[in-house]
Amino acid sequence: MAKKKTKYICQSCGYESAKWMGRCPGCGEWNQMVEEVDIVGKQPRHSFQHTDPSHQSKATAITSIETKREPRVTTEMKELNRVLGGGVVAGSLVLIGGDPGIGKSTLLLQVSAQLAKTEQKVLYISGEESIRQTKLRADRLHVSSPELYIYAETNLEAIHLTIDEISPQFVVIDSIQTVYHPEVTSAPGSVSQVRECTSELMRIAKTKGIAIFIVGHVTKEGAIAGPRLLEHMVDTVLYFEGERHHTYRILRAVKNRFGSTNEMGIFEMKESGLTEVENPSEIFLEERSKGASGSTVVASMEGTRPVLVEIQALISPTSFGNPRRMATGIDHNRVSLLMAVLEKRVGLLLQNQDAYLKAAGGVKLDEPAIDLAVAISIASSFRDQPTKATDCMIGEVGLTGEVRRVSRIEQRVQEAAKLGFERIIIPENNLGGWTIPSGVEVIGVKTVGEALQRIF
Repeated sequence: MAKKKTKYICQSCGYESAKWMGRCPGCGEWNQMVEEVDIVGKQPRHSFQHTDPSHQSKATAITSIETKREPRVTTEMKELNRVLGGGVVAGSLVLIGGDPGIGKSTLLLQVSAQLAKTEQKVLYISGEESIRQTKLRADRLHVSSPELYIYAETNLEAIHLTIDEISPQFVVIDSIQTVYHPEVTSAPGSVSQVRECTSELMRIAKTKGIAIFIVGHVTKEGAIAGPRLLEHMVDTVLYFEGERHHTYRILRAVKNRFGSTNEMGIFEMKESGLTEVENPSEIFLEERSKGASGSTVVASMEGTRPVLVEIQALISPTSFGNPRRMATGIDHNRVSLLMAVLEKRVGLLLQNQDAYLKAAGGVKLDEPAIDLAVAISIASSFRDQPTKATDCMIGEVGLTGEVRRVSRIEQRVQEAAKLGFERIIIPENNLGGWTIPSGVEVIGVKTVGEALQRIF
């Protein structure tokens, strides 16, 4: 007869211990050890067993493997298709995380209705709402299709049977923290349950060729709840970001086996659901105040799309011994580096100044091409001299104060010209080899000091 054994598992990293501990030795988190019952002597479900050798996979030479581009199903949301790498791949497992109330269920319900219009069956499984609640939300979003099936269940075995019965091409699980496997003794949402349920869903997706979307809750730090292994198991990890009190949402890929992780999709939440924002540059610049110091515009690349973003800086004398350096949407270390370059190479006395920087609109910028715009914003606020509202800055700044070449300069300049910018400051090494749009003055500079002389 199997014996029951008690063990303690960390809910953050999955570390197992025979006794309870206040702090997890694996990840260092406090009060994350939860008691779970382990049945000793029970045959594990995923144990390897010797089967017929004719059905076992064999090693194959890489030169003899035939490959072709994976087929994709495109939705009506171009922003979602871009983030996924061109569309939904059959047999893929996609994890979507985000804060409560941000719109994850709304996004997936709209996508389910769009996929159902392609005459393919979609199974929407809700573990948090009844089928009536889901129907009411679908009515608000004007979602209706005979190929869209709603199922309220949290038992994974029942979900598996329903998938076998309906044979859908797409499945949505909302959410993975509510689903439980009856053979796992721990509570739903625990490390063991999330790991086992995700592993079973991955097996279903790969063996049946079904594209499965699963919703994951996030912790207060913003990471997806459950073990870190969850993000390693799935094919794609998407984060749905935004402020609950604002209408704009950003869909960002942090892992994608079928596309780039640099793509970003922008949506607007309305009463009728989520709508796409086709030109995000206008959104990021629509509330820009003219004539204010410390404000510049940079053309940043988000994957394959150029996006114009306003960078704001506020430099003020410090009242403490150590000046403060705060940044939102920009790397804190990059700000400190650029302020040191301005102080050493340009002669701005910034060691006794507090610095606060922000990328307006909630977007996060991490490419080197924003360096010149950040440096000019800092200098503009320090000197209290505003830049022209029709100026745009592009360039990477080195430690010696030089402005270095950036990639895809033609796309960045064309995006700035389309939005009415008349003068664009770029690295001198980027001049030549491409066509400058009419009505735009492009100025090449070698150093940060030269750029400041041209602007002020």
